Amino acid sequence: MNQLKNIAVLFIGLAIFGNATAQKGHIKTVSGKLVKVEALEKRIEHIMDSIQLPGLSIAIINDAKIAYHNKFGVANLKTKKPVDKNSIFEGASLSKPLFAYFVMKMAEQGNFDLDAPIYDYLKDIFPKGAVAEASMEAYKTLTPRIVLSHGTGIPNWVKGEPITIAFEPGTDFSYSGEAYQHMGAALGTKLGIGWGSKLDTLFLKEVAHPLNMNRSFYTWNQILEEHTVKGHMNGKVNTEMHRDKNVGPGYSLQSDAYDYALFLIEMMEPKNLSVQLRDEMLKEHNHFKPDNKIHLETGQTGWGLGFAQKPTPNGLMHLHTGNNKDFQAYAMFVPDQKYGFTIFGNSDNLFPFLTEIEKLIEEQF
Repeated sequence: MNQLKNIAVLFIGLAIFGNATAQKGHIKTVSGKLVKVEALEKRIEHIMDSIQLPGLSIAIINDAKIAYHNKFGVANLKTKKPVDKNSIFEGASLSKPLFAYFVMKMAEQGNFDLDAPIYDYLKDIFPKGAVAEASMEAYKTLTPRIVLSHGTGIPNWVKGEPITIAFEPGTDFSYSGEAYQHMGAALGTKLGIGWGSKLDTLFLKEVAHPLNMNRSFYTWNQILEEHTVKGHMNGKVNTEMHRDKNVGPGYSLQSDAYDYALFLIEMMEPKNLSVQLRDEMLKEHNHFKPDNKIHLETGQTGWGLGFAQKPTPNGLMHLHTGNNKDFQAYAMFVPDQKYGFTIFGNSDNLFPFLTEIEKLIEEQF
C-alpha cells in the first residue's frame, strides 16, 4: 500500500481549531487549580521571548480531553516563517513510548511475543561483529519486554562499535535507544516487511489513524518535507534534517503536541488497545536501585514498558523526554487526575521553558 494514500486524511478536520484549539476561559492544572488561558498564553510568550525559544507546540489534557492546544513562534529563525496549525516537529525520544504502544498492539494481535528473544528474528540477518563476543550469549536473551523497560545493559548508542552488555539483562537499568533499534528491526523481520516505510505504514494503520494522529510518522514523506519546521542550536538554524528512510523506534518520530496528546489520552482511556495490555505498559517492570542517577536527580523510581515513572502527591506520573539536540520534546500524564501535558520545540533550549512554565501551572516533570 502506498504510504501517501494511507495518509491522505492528514489535513481533514484541521480547520476546526485554527491556530489554537477552540477553548475559552480556563485550564486545570494537575491538582485541579484553575489557570486563565489568557494568563497561560501571556506566560508562554514571555518565556519564549526571554529564553529565545524559536517555536513551540503545546497541549494540556483535562479530564482525558484536550483542553488546550496552540503553536507559537517561528519555524525558521532565518526566514521568520511562523509556526502554523500544520507544523510538524521532531519528537526525538518521544518515539519510544509510542513505538512501545505499537509493539503492544502487535502483541495483542499475536504478531509479536513480548517474551521471545529478539535474536530469534535477527539471527539470519545479523551482521558479523555487531555484538562483542563476550556479550553474545547475554544478547541472545534480550526480549521486547526487557528492551521496552531498558533492562538490556546496552549503551544508549554504540555508534558503530560492537555492542557490549554491562550486566545480566533484566537485572538493572540502562537507557538504550540502540536496543530499541534492534527491537524494531526484529519486529519488521518477524512480520516480513522490514523496517522501512512498510513498517511505518503498518504503524499508521494500527496506531496513528485509529487514534486520529494524522501528523505523526516515523519515516520521511512529502507531507513532512512541506511541514516539518527547522531545528535550531545555539540560536542558529540547522539546515540538516532527519529524512529517515527507515523507522527509528528510538528517535525518528515526527509529530506535534496535539497528536501526542491524543496518544496520552489513549494511555489513560484506551480504546484501540485492550485495558489489560495498557495496564501492562504502565506497570513497573524495572525498579531503579537506590543509587540510580536518574532516581537521585529526578525522584523517578522506575520504568514501565515505554514510560518512566515518578510518584507525586497527585498520583503516579508517567513521563518521557526527547532530545535530538536541535529538537526537544516532553510528555507526561497522571492517570489518577486524567491530566496530561506535552510540548515540542524546534531548538536545544526547550527544557528551560518547562522549568519556567511550571511556575504557573505547577509541577510537570
